[in-house]
Amino acid sequence: MSNGPLSDLHAAVLEAATTLADAPPRSSPTLERPKQADFGDLSTNAAMLLAPLLKASPRDVAGRLGDELSGRLGEQLTRVEVAGPGFLNLFLGDAWFVEALRHVIDAGPEWGGGGATAVEKVDVEFVSANPTGPMHIGHARNAAYGDALSRILAFHGHEVEREFYVNDFGSQVRRFAESIRARRLGEEIPEGGYQGDYVKELVGLDDGEISLDEVGRRAVDEMVARTKASLAHFRVSTDVWFSERSLHPEKVEHAFSVLEAQGNTYRHEGALWCRTTDFGDDKDRVLVRSTGEHTYFASDIAYHQDKRERGFDRLVDVWGADHHGYIQRMKAAYAALGGDPETLELLIMQFVNLPKGKMSKRAGNIVTLDDLVEEIGVDATRWYLLQRSHDTTIELDLDLASRKTAENPVYYVQYAHARIQAVLDKAGRTQADAGFADRSLPLESGERALIMKLLAFPAEVAEASDRRAPHRIATYALELAQEFTAFYRDCRVVGSEVEDFRVALSITAQRTIARALDLLGVDAPHSM
Repeated sequence: MSNGPLSDLHAAVLEAATTLADAPPRSSPTLERPKQADFGDLSTNAAMLLAPLLKASPRDVAGRLGDELSGRLGEQLTRVEVAGPGFLNLFLGDAWFVEALRHVIDAGPEWGGGGATAVEKVDVEFVSANPTGPMHIGHARNAAYGDALSRILAFHGHEVEREFYVNDFGSQVRRFAESIRARRLGEEIPEGGYQGDYVKELVGLDDGEISLDEVGRRAVDEMVARTKASLAHFRVSTDVWFSERSLHPEKVEHAFSVLEAQGNTYRHEGALWCRTTDFGDDKDRVLVRSTGEHTYFASDIAYHQDKRERGFDRLVDVWGADHHGYIQRMKAAYAALGGDPETLELLIMQFVNLPKGKMSKRAGNIVTLDDLVEEIGVDATRWYLLQRSHDTTIELDLDLASRKTAENPVYYVQYAHARIQAVLDKAGRTQADAGFADRSLPLESGERALIMKLLAFPAEVAEASDRRAPHRIATYALELAQEFTAFYRDCRVVGSEVEDFRVALSITAQRTIARALDLLGVDAPHSM
């Protein structure tokens, strides 16, 4: 767990358990919110973990653990109850909630961040679409995911570099150039060429006086420029644009020499092979064909060796759904280079499906990122591409994504942020007014629930970072907005006897909603 009041409480539970057993339990006890409010503010399974060590029933151990905790926490804990097979339910006092809110306020806008226990230098390579066509909705999901993951990793405390691998070498660039020339001459597109209307827009790059290689270079440069513009409009930034062409020949030959020094290459029937089967692959892989032509895999190996030599602790590659079969061979090759395959993460994004006939396809037979953003906006596009785990297929509901109602989750969350601003404006308060005097009146259930949800944010950031799961932040943002809405419905803010406290609570909720939305690359508007 991240530092904070919940972390301190978890530590108290662990210390109490250790005291009872004269040793820590074999696994760390849980500390979670019960599904029903009647079961307390938090519940722990610590007694069930201790029971085998103490050779006693879990319910008996839970009673003893409750006594130990009560002695440690004093007025912070109003009572404990033993439930079910041995759960211990904790009922926390108002003073604990008030001090917990002060802790969140003191952390300011950085609340929830910086919890990484082992800071790593991480390279996140994502999108990496072939520069032979526009960004389509599949690339859009990779872009939203890679960008959000990079934001979350950085907020959690890691050093992150964002990278786009430009596939500007090989036969696809040649076919791209041939397609452009055929368009200019009014000829049939060659087999395996590119048919989209965007190719027509590039014919001016071929003046008839330059080589096909030069046409290909110009076309790639133009498509990369368009990709950069599309990504910038989509709020995606990239630190490094790495050219595959720059690998040839020196860096590729260097990678071969590294493999050879490790004893992991051999010659067979005129081709150069890598011994990837020694590292878990189902067959060895060709690096150089008998014709002397480098395989695409050779570029991949050289690229990852280059990343290794740039000093990253961890490499995260975000790949498309059609790359699943490449995972084992790439990990094997990375191990053959001398790298630790556990530090190479290959994440596969699943597909995005649109309702048939709902959008025009301006680039031939594909729906582009720009089309999608124009249809539903940047905020809705990013939210809907991020609200599900990357390893599940998305069925994108364009009608719902376009709605400005509470049914639309991104609108609901943004509206909660804007509503808080309206409350602050009415009270004549700003973000600087988050302080409050001691709270003497009892807390309402809506206040307690909202504070508890705010306290959960560091753990959600940690989970989203460690599990590479930005969708957890989307889920949290929606739940936080729902908790604020319930609080606002049940607890008068402006003009109440505890206005300062509730204004401070509202400010903290607004900050946390804004941070969660920012991690997703979604705006947090002050009015709607």
